[in-house]
Amino acid sequence: MSRRSLTLDLHPIYNQGDKIDIALENALEEAQQKKARELEIICGKGSGQLKKRVLRFLDQPDKREKYHRIKKDPKNSGRVFVYFKWK
Repeated sequence: MSRRSLTLDLHPIYNQGDKIDIALENALEEAQQKKARELEIICGKGSGQLKKRVLRFLDQPDKREKYHRIKKDPKNSGRVFVYFKWK
């Protein structure tokens, strides 16, 4: 059972709404399958709209039950960490 960290870089699809949601959903599923401890989502600094979208996505009730907590990187505003607890 691998307990590693996964990374999702949203730079290539920053302006493609449907693909962003699909990529986020797939990343959560992959983390669940691999029992990852952490998922790093790179949304870039920019205007902050992509980060807001990511946080809104993660705040949905059906998504919130899949992870333990999220943390915004205090040193780099373009990163969000999602942490998981597995039984």
